[in-house]
Amino acid sequence: MIQSGRYYEIDSGLQHIARNIRQRRVYVADKVSLFALIKKIFVLVIVLFIIFNLIFGVTPAKGDDMQPKIAAGDVLLFYRLGDDYLRNDVVLIHRDDVQYVGRVIGMPGDTIEISSARHVVIDGAEVIETNIFFETQAFSENVQYPLTLAPDEFFLLGDNRESAKDSRYFGPIKGDEIEGKIITTLKRNDI
Repeated sequence: MIQSGRYYEIDSGLQHIARNIRQRRVYVADKVSLFALIKKIFVLVIVLFIIFNLIFGVTPAKGDDMQPKIAAGDVLLFYRLGDDYLRNDVVLIHRDDVQYVGRVIGMPGDTIEISSARHVVIDGAEVIETNIFFETQAFSENVQYPLTLAPDEFFLLGDNRESAKDSRYFGPIKGDEIEGKIITTLKRNDI
């Protein structure tokens, strides 16, 4: 009997040691898991910072220059790395610390005019704009027509032609003034 009691004491002691070892393993595994989680969150924050500060940008629209397509307060997602802008691309620019959104109408080398019938004329041909619901007026005191664009200049017009501040107001823009090309908008109507 003494021997069986002794085995019981040894067995009980081993179980206690095994339980302590399991608890320490769980504690160490939890510490490693927490450290791994913190490391993953840190990497995720760095990746999101790079994506949304160097590659893409997000900003609210400041005005109604592009109405009805883009209204003030709509969230704009734009691509920063492109520099191959095409006619009808919608771009975001900053000029004199003011944000503008406009549609590329004139490309480098184009000659732009606004006809007496209030239509855009590029290189002698009237532009047919099916999605513009307002007449295009010239702001003759700021920009003189016909206007020939330099190799790195673009002519922007807002879709809301009656009240938009665009290249008719501040003249052609340089390619390096374009902050990015609008990819999509998130409408905030009826929030």
